Amino acid sequence: MFHIGMALLLMLLGYLVKYKRWSWLIAGYNTSSRQEKASYDVEALCSSVGNFLFVLAGILLVTSLGEFLQAARIIASGWILFTAACIAFLIYANTGNRYKK
Repeated sequence: MFHIGMALLLMLLGYLVKYKRWSWLIAGYNTSSRQEKASYDVEALCSSVGNFLFVLAGILLVTSLGEFLQAARIIASGWILFTAACIAFLIYANTGNRYKK
């Protein structure tokens, strides 16, 4: 049940960031100065972070299936995939100035 609740929360946050452009939910961006914020492509940043949150929600839904089926391997695989996705996105987002104007 925990995984479904977290997946729903991530879907909600993904929707708010991607479609409503709630960029203040993005850590690091929300505390930047106005000058630094002006150098970012907010639409690309919000779209990418929103998509990432949707991916994490999908992984948690698969993990919740493992919880429902009482399959420890699916749960463990889900959390490994969740962690790998987080690390991969952090590397992707922080290299190549992808979100700079």
